[in-house]
Amino acid sequence: MIQSRFGGSGIVYEVARSRYTEEDVAMIKGKTIYELVYDAERPEIFFKGTANRCVGHGGEPIAVRSDSEWTLPEPELGVVIDSRGKILAYTVSDDVSARDLEAQNPLYLPQSKIYNNSCAMGPFLVTPDEVGNPPYDLTISMRIIRGSAVVFEGSISTSKMRRRVEDQIKYLIRDNAVPDGTLLSTGTAVIPPRPITLMHGDVVEISITRLGTQRTPVIKLGK
Repeated sequence: MIQSRFGGSGIVYEVARSRYTEEDVAMIKGKTIYELVYDAERPEIFFKGTANRCVGHGGEPIAVRSDSEWTLPEPELGVVIDSRGKILAYTVSDDVSARDLEAQNPLYLPQSKIYNNSCAMGPFLVTPDEVGNPPYDLTISMRIIRGSAVVFEGSISTSKMRRRVEDQIKYLIRDNAVPDGTLLSTGTAVIPPRPITLMHGDVVEISITRLGTQRTPVIKLGK
């Protein structure tokens, strides 16, 4: 059983650092916060939510916050670990994020990340021996479908990860007890550009090599 969820290293791929740096975001000593964390030894680790905020593949919808006008799916390799950090399985993960809140002020990150239906996992849990360890030859692909049109599609290889999964796990469990069945979402690099945003009625498809395809409808909360 998946007990809880963490967002892993937020800036794991160089593409993510570059794309987020294009935004009007906080600066420290002449660099954006995303540039600094990409180059730092310590990764960005954040709490994503509890199991009741996460939906499964199929009919359950992911959601856009009622107060967000720019929300994006974030397709990621999900890693299920035990309390000691041992990898139990891999899965498809979607770290849905209200990008406008996060870009407005980094202190709004929890509100950007943690709300009802803000993440999805599945369709399968696949053991490491089936995936291959380490998992750095997988292709992560995503499509956003609106009616009969594909409004965005993109892909990335996990070979492009700067921060390896084992390093992310090390920081996640450092001085931080996690339960067996914790899901670590390991960062995205498939990032739709503005003005693309999720809208009520969209469908998000995320595929990862050997892990299957996750398909979720989208709702706007409060609608």
